[in-house]
Amino acid sequence: MITWSTVISMYARHGCCDDALLSFVEFQRSSVERPTEYILASLVRGCAQSGGLDEGAQDVYVGTSLVFLYANNGGIDGARSVFDGLLDKTDVTWTAIISGHVKCGRSEVSLQLFSQMIDAGLLPDKYVISSVLSACSALEFVEGGKQIHAHILRREAEMDISVVNVLIDCYTKSGMARTAGRLFDHMEVQNMISWTTMISGYMQNLYDKEALKLFAEMTGLGWNPDAFACTSVLTSCGSLEALMQGKQVHAYTIKANLEFDDFVKNGLIDMYAKCDALEDVRKLFNVMDGKTVVSYNTMIEGYTRLEKPEEALDLFHSMRLASFSPSPLTFISILGLSTALFALELSKQVHGLLTGLQCGLHQSGISMDLFAGSSLIDVYSKSLLVRDARLVFEEMNDRDIVVWNAMFFGYSQQMENEEIFKLFLELHNLASLQHGQQFHSQIIKRGLDFDPFVTNALVDMYAKCGSIQEARKAFDLASCEDVACWNSMITTYAQHGEAQAALQIFEEMIIAGVKPNYITYVGILSACGHAGLVEDGLRHYNSMCGLGIEPGTEHYACMVSLFGQAGRLKDAVDFIETMPIEPMALVWRSLLSACRNAGDSELGKYAAEMAISLDPTDSGSYTLLSNIFASKGMWFDVKKVRQRMDETGVLKEPGKSWIEVNNEAHVFVARDWTHYEADFIYSVLHYLILQIKEIGYVPNDAAVIIDD
Repeated sequence: MITWSTVISMYARHGCCDDALLSFVEFQRSSVERPTEYILASLVRGCAQSGGLDEGAQDVYVGTSLVFLYANNGGIDGARSVFDGLLDKTDVTWTAIISGHVKCGRSEVSLQLFSQMIDAGLLPDKYVISSVLSACSALEFVEGGKQIHAHILRREAEMDISVVNVLIDCYTKSGMARTAGRLFDHMEVQNMISWTTMISGYMQNLYDKEALKLFAEMTGLGWNPDAFACTSVLTSCGSLEALMQGKQVHAYTIKANLEFDDFVKNGLIDMYAKCDALEDVRKLFNVMDGKTVVSYNTMIEGYTRLEKPEEALDLFHSMRLASFSPSPLTFISILGLSTALFALELSKQVHGLLTGLQCGLHQSGISMDLFAGSSLIDVYSKSLLVRDARLVFEEMNDRDIVVWNAMFFGYSQQMENEEIFKLFLELHNLASLQHGQQFHSQIIKRGLDFDPFVTNALVDMYAKCGSIQEARKAFDLASCEDVACWNSMITTYAQHGEAQAALQIFEEMIIAGVKPNYITYVGILSACGHAGLVEDGLRHYNSMCGLGIEPGTEHYACMVSLFGQAGRLKDAVDFIETMPIEPMALVWRSLLSACRNAGDSELGKYAAEMAISLDPTDSGSYTLLSNIFASKGMWFDVKKVRQRMDETGVLKEPGKSWIEVNNEAHVFVARDWTHYEADFIYSVLHYLILQIKEIGYVPNDAAVIIDD
């Protein structure tokens, strides 16, 4: 610390602000200590009083120093305010704000700032690259790490050892341990961080043999592994049940005076427990100072796995007497124990304890539901208390496929087929493909897949998940004779723009002797409209009337859309004028949509007025009309439409979409910032837009609705 303080203050005192600031950056990267007030004061004072700088340059250097000052004292918002207020920014200024956001855990914002830095025409140095790689690592954003790696190689820049270390960390945290290993092997020089990061990376990616081999190589070359490296390799020893190697690491920790480190102590307990050396681990546990929830959990889990319930329960009670609050992992072990012993009373006691701790767990950001809920459902189901299981199911905020399967098993145990079907109907609304597939397999095992209502739900579920092939498989296996099954499949093809497939299955339906109904023809006419098959649409419309099916509003709207999609607006108007009933708002909106596609503002304005007069609260008509005016550059008319919406209290319904990632369905609305990773998502989106612009993409914002 004294050396860094001397160097930084010397540079600052002699007006070498760049050198002072870069030395400060280097100090931040290489030291775990916080900068002293003397260092920060020297930095600001030296840059402010530099006589060799003009006033503008002084502002930049003082501002950069203040950014460092705020960021290093937890005031990242203050740092951002100073940064945004600077008219001129140097590469060091960018380094200060980017590294500051990474340090305070706002990695997604640092990536946005990095994109802005590139847009400003500045080339990132090794300090910025190191910070941004740390951000990619924290977010497990492997594509970003790859791009930065490629950027370094394209510039043929020398990779500083600290940059390579962060790049290794980024690759290992993104599941690319082999790539990280090759990078490590090609390093000309490695330091302690290099070795430790690589060993930890192998362990995290379950390359446990490689972790042990690298640890042995490290010690063989004379390196003295730190507590972090020892903890990582102990985890690998436990996973491999390599007791001999684990004991060797234990001996090293004693020799290196590391056995008193909390992480090392817990790592040793975990290793011995996973190697089933319970006598050794109990001795270690008994003499251990500063026991933690982690050490108790490790012991309880070990006894539970080896079917030693008395020892596990004894430790659980000791844990409670020592005033430790059980974690979700504690509950999982105890509930697993009660399930194996069919100890219903114990499960109820744990359930009561969970309920009592629920508020505290949620406040600390832990969801006990997902960890323990499925175990409770399993216990109650095996005890034939399916109603209690259902109560737990209803109380849960989050449910994964394990939870759904546990509830399904409970109903299956008691042959409650009606409840199984209701459960599936709840599931198919989640738009989760993997959940649906696994539940589908359970339905087949129960012989419920031939029920026409189940088939409809399956087809609908797969359609919502965008998997038409799976929807068709479910349909083909069902051998449906019910018209509803056929309608589900026709509608699915129509919604996904597969007009020919919809028409083909309609023909198969007729051949099978199934009589089409009102809904069938809505799907068929919709399919023809999407594909612009005007003649086919007219033929089916006429055949519907010939079968005695009276057309309704949906059919008329489909026909107007059919003509509109083909650009035949006059035919669409003529069709509306010859309708035997008064056109509803849906029909006029179909014409309005066609006018938007054709760019006919006059006819569109008339159609909009008719639709709004019939349904003044629907935002769709206003939105379509606004888009027509916007596409023509009629911004005054766009403004009038928005004012009219405000005056009548009409709110535009935001667009909504779903995506499934890692077995979890995420729901988004337009301009949504509520998702917990929204900043990161928009950072990636901004980055992708920059990339596609480079290859010629030009956004079309003609239909954007302008707000005041």
